[in-house]
Amino acid sequence: MFKKILIANRGEIALRIIRTCKEMGIKTVAVYSKADEESLHVRFADEAVCIGPAPSHESYLKIPNIIAAAEITNADAIHPGYGFLSENSKFSKICAEHDIKFIGASGEQIDKMGDKATAKETMRKAGVPTVPGSEGLLKDVSHAKKEAKKMGYPVMIKATAGGGGKGMRAIWSEEEMESNFESAVKEATAAFGNGGMYMEKLIEEPRHIEIQVVGDQYGKACHLSERDCSVQRRHQKLTEETPSPFMTDSLREDMGAAAVKAAEYIKYEGAGTVEFLVDKHRNFYFMEMNTRIQVEHPITEQVVDYDLIREQILVAGGVPISGKNYYPKLHSIECRINAEDPYNDFRPSPGKITTLHTPGGHGVRLDTHVYSGYVIPPNYDSMIAKLITTAQTREEAINKMRRALDEFVIEGINTTIPFHRQLMDHPDYLAGNYTTKFMEDFEMDPKYLD
Repeated sequence: MFKKILIANRGEIALRIIRTCKEMGIKTVAVYSKADEESLHVRFADEAVCIGPAPSHESYLKIPNIIAAAEITNADAIHPGYGFLSENSKFSKICAEHDIKFIGASGEQIDKMGDKATAKETMRKAGVPTVPGSEGLLKDVSHAKKEAKKMGYPVMIKATAGGGGKGMRAIWSEEEMESNFESAVKEATAAFGNGGMYMEKLIEEPRHIEIQVVGDQYGKACHLSERDCSVQRRHQKLTEETPSPFMTDSLREDMGAAAVKAAEYIKYEGAGTVEFLVDKHRNFYFMEMNTRIQVEHPITEQVVDYDLIREQILVAGGVPISGKNYYPKLHSIECRINAEDPYNDFRPSPGKITTLHTPGGHGVRLDTHVYSGYVIPPNYDSMIAKLITTAQTREEAINKMRRALDEFVIEGINTTIPFHRQLMDHPDYLAGNYTTKFMEDFEMDPKYLD
């Protein structure tokens, strides 16, 4: 097993990885930008190395600096967390070239699943259901119109290198195609340096349901059931839960089997997530695979009593998995607490936390790196905490979340706590009756501000 792991990340996920490493008797190395000098992951790691100034491209995305930090500290493995370099095939390959184990998928596996058009074709060959769509990339607008006519409107055009909703457009008629296609190409080129587009049939009233998988170095994979991530704003998840209120036992079996088939087809190594769109008739279609640990992994851990970070480390060290699948015994909900103002179009709200009181009690978990007096830098993602409640039933988990949110006090900045308080009272959410379109008609109520 590894003697020392460098965590190529920051914030709550870096702290989360450090905790498991300590429990396993493994030394840790934190890397940090100058903006994160006072962050808790720096304080609690065994060693810490500054890798550059605040901008990500000069620090957390700077591969030579991270490799140098691993070499000078004699780290024999690197855990990338999520975001930043976690799905960068070049980084995975460079780690291998330097005899440093990348705790995650190989460069080849990331390449197979990183490009959405390639991933879809790979899954089609594996026998995993995919959304009807274009064969390969669209050449131009006229090609896009021809494909749309073939499959029937509405359609969705997507950037092949996309993420976070960039380069994505829903098109309901031929008249809308030209302007939408051109703007999507421009947006994708600016965001990813790649303007390649493909097309899929638009799934109406979709749920976004993902299956957690783990694969070992010997070609075996298992699943740990689903997470429902349908409550999203601009394709960014706001809250997640497991089990999904939309799920049936037979659908869980079918989706779980498809996810395992996907992982084993590419001989996937590590923890990953196979993401599906599920229509109102419970037909499911492969959307993408995230070849890394997910932000929302704690809710899966809570309902199956399984440390996913520990399993990632064991798999990377060559330990085979048991091969059995896991099913939820409890109900768990996660609310992402962001430094954003939900009353002002979720505008980012960096700054100093002047007062902090965190919730506790049975069935309450808080993953965070912030503390009273901590200054949230404006350079990174705005998520500052994940509040997770777990109980015997969905109703109990929601009641527990209401109570925990009421206890959660953060002053000095705006946060999304009022949004989540309102969500926990929303009749459609309480009924489990929500899709990825849920936020389109959502309006904040001033009474949740206090």
